[in-house]
Amino acid sequence: MQPLVFLVLLGAGHTLAASSSSPSSSYSSHSSSSSGPSLSFPTPSSSSSSGSSPASSPSSSATSYSPSVPTSSPASSTSSGSGTPSFPLSSPHSSSTSGSDVHSQPPPSGISVSSYPFVPFPSPSSEPPIPGVYPLTSPSTPPPVDSPALVPDFAPAWTNAYAKAKAKVATFTLEQKVNVTTGVGWEGGRCVGNIPSVGDFPGLCLEDSPLGVRFADFATAFPAAINAATTWKRSLFRARGVAMGKEHVGKGVNIALGPMMNMGRIAQGGRNWEGFGADPFLAGVGAYETILGMQSTGVQACAKHYINNEQEHKRTQSSSNVDDRTQHEIYAAPFLRSVMAGVASVMCSYNLVDGTYACENNSTLNGILKSEFGFQGFVMSDWSAQHSTISAITGLDMTMPGDITFNSGTSYFGANLTAYVQNGTIPEARVDDMATRILAGWYLLGQDSPSYPHTNFNAFQPLDEATNEHIDVQDDHDKVVREVGTASTVLLKNVDGALPLKKPRKLVLVGSDAGPAHVAGPNEFSDQGGVDGILAMGWGSGTAWFTYLISPYEALQARARKDHTSFSWFFNDFDLVGAGTAAIQKDAAIVFLQSDSGEDYITVDGNEGDRNNLTAWHNGDALVKAVAAQNNNTIVVVNSVGPIILEPWIDHPNVTAVVWAGLGGTETGNALVDILYGAVNPSGRLPYTIAKSPSDYSAQLVIGGSGEEIVNITYSDGLFIDYRHFDAANIAPRYEFGFGLSYTTFKYYGLSISNVPSGQDQDRSLEANWAAGKPSPQVVGASTALWLHRPAFSVRFTVKNTGAVAGTEIPQVYLHFPARAGEPPSVLRGFTDVDLQPGQAQSVTITLSRYDLSIWDVVSQSWIRPSGTYSLSVGASSRDFRLKGTIPL
Repeated sequence: MQPLVFLVLLGAGHTLAASSSSPSSSYSSHSSSSSGPSLSFPTPSSSSSSGSSPASSPSSSATSYSPSVPTSSPASSTSSGSGTPSFPLSSPHSSSTSGSDVHSQPPPSGISVSSYPFVPFPSPSSEPPIPGVYPLTSPSTPPPVDSPALVPDFAPAWTNAYAKAKAKVATFTLEQKVNVTTGVGWEGGRCVGNIPSVGDFPGLCLEDSPLGVRFADFATAFPAAINAATTWKRSLFRARGVAMGKEHVGKGVNIALGPMMNMGRIAQGGRNWEGFGADPFLAGVGAYETILGMQSTGVQACAKHYINNEQEHKRTQSSSNVDDRTQHEIYAAPFLRSVMAGVASVMCSYNLVDGTYACENNSTLNGILKSEFGFQGFVMSDWSAQHSTISAITGLDMTMPGDITFNSGTSYFGANLTAYVQNGTIPEARVDDMATRILAGWYLLGQDSPSYPHTNFNAFQPLDEATNEHIDVQDDHDKVVREVGTASTVLLKNVDGALPLKKPRKLVLVGSDAGPAHVAGPNEFSDQGGVDGILAMGWGSGTAWFTYLISPYEALQARARKDHTSFSWFFNDFDLVGAGTAAIQKDAAIVFLQSDSGEDYITVDGNEGDRNNLTAWHNGDALVKAVAAQNNNTIVVVNSVGPIILEPWIDHPNVTAVVWAGLGGTETGNALVDILYGAVNPSGRLPYTIAKSPSDYSAQLVIGGSGEEIVNITYSDGLFIDYRHFDAANIAPRYEFGFGLSYTTFKYYGLSISNVPSGQDQDRSLEANWAAGKPSPQVVGASTALWLHRPAFSVRFTVKNTGAVAGTEIPQVYLHFPARAGEPPSVLRGFTDVDLQPGQAQSVTITLSRYDLSIWDVVSQSWIRPSGTYSLSVGASSRDFRLKGTIPL
């Protein structure tokens, strides 16, 4: 395939063209190929004025792609299609005008509305299948979870889906095609988002959340994604995804709004718990396996929030200003892996990126996602995150929930999009592409089958018996919840074998976090916007109802009864004298701490989404010290959305153990008992760094801003987030990324590193160019190309259980780039889990790809290999290296 020249809208008079000097080759993408069109946009006509400069970004050698874009809507005749209300041609920002005049929306860019030609991207091609390397597959039959080296090729599945979608769209009128792109409005259907029926197309149900079916009864509240990440187990990422997918399908959901994969750049970030931690590789694995699992059941997954939505404060009025290299290597990386997993949809975020709203950002939507990644699915807006009709030109395919503001009766798409086509501003071919992408996802997941369940619940009217069938979709998913809960529990401290517990005579639980909600049950607060008792999930749209919730109090009391242990509790967090007294003469005192956060539309104890600080809630630090003053075997259990500062008590001689339990979902108490009593050996590893001081983190929550002011958030930390920053700045953490103790011990030995033969690989010239440090051709799907991601190097070593009990070790591989590459000292590039009996040894193989060894070159706009020597370390955390070696290049 010849290198493809594509155009990206940069502002009037500018285009970005691919190099024509790159070698001819068959260049392929494994997950996004199809015969359907991708988008490319020439510049506006010469009548367009140039846009204002984007907000300033950190100084670097990176080029900025994010343009300012037109934001005006036309007003011509109102039209509507089958199955949706007709949104009037109006904007909340201006008064109505008649005829074909334009309703002015505030255009921050200053670019006038003009005609925008539409030139579709040619689709990436498929690689000939190679057994054990590139299996041709479909979402219903993903590669086995125990074969992480396989790079699936979803090209045939996308090709078939696009053929069906294009045929269907060809039968639609313009208004009907527009209806496929336009939600029916807030509370306009049974789900949180609804696409209307068009002809024999039944429409779409879009429903939260990343941990369960929001607003649905008889469904499971799974552990949060941050807990899945804490397991560091691909099998549990996948199993959790499968179980969640089955429940969404069972409730008649077409598009499940998850997983979430923002990077947790800010430790206080309100929605960090919805994602997979603070490392792009770990988050990428979490997203990839979760999507494979979810889509194997038939539901469409949605990768969100694209991109740089790293704090809740002023999320709709802040510009994340990110240099090009950092964007590619850190924040876009999990979305790249989502595309490789064949994800059907992506949700763009509320914030601006380099001065342009994410849902109309040509650079991130068309330049990175649809061009570089070769994404063949559709892009939907976060709810009311759209700002113009012209966003259709810059990459948005679907508006959610459809109205400009909830229940406004107006839409940027709907009749306005129809009018834009009729007056020649937006080509109808672009609307064809939007509708085709949306229907392709429906066909890709087999949702056109008559057996696909209809929507059988009502998110907005849960008590309406006519629209709620109360279908039980829980199956045996409590087993998955409990397994994820135990595997995600991290043992941070354990002095002199304080844990596991061995039938203590007297045991006391201290702290309200140990108990059940004492007022109105586990669903006391709307969207979990409050905490009363055990904390098992954060708050906001990423939540689900608890069908039940096992608290530590209930589970531990049941175990205490089995052991004939004298069991007591004290749940008043602010009566320190009483707490200390309750701990006297107890064999063990377990103190429970919590720290909560969520989405910004809910404020809890003065925390508007993001956490105001990183201290334990409910007087937690004082509670630990009060109990430790009276009991020399004080065990602390932490249920938290993210890091908290442990310094006030962590070194207290009477604090003998610390257990980090996170957000465990419905089986929280049972999972904790499994760990505390040793039924399961703890194997959880931290997916972020726990610092000694909040100031030790690379970035802080940016507050301030008033009125319509845009708050600029400069990502001056670049590539150096979380442990990368701690390593580079030589800051000692309290507990490093990847850390976790066990009840046994492990030995590593026998490291060998070798090249993986190319075999039948068709891209030898591209691999040779990469080896020579030369750039790759700028073609559609360049970043997800099969040759870039197939196994290229094999890392082998042996792990042995040298202790007295069975346990699971999580070996981790960290790459050390050549100094001239400008990378952090250590970068996670591989991990696995190994279950071992006492004395048992097992050989482990972890593969690395060329992508793993590459950096994003801002000049050539491609992934390149920096010259110099690469070394790597294998160990038990980002600072506990057991083996070291050099990669043979």
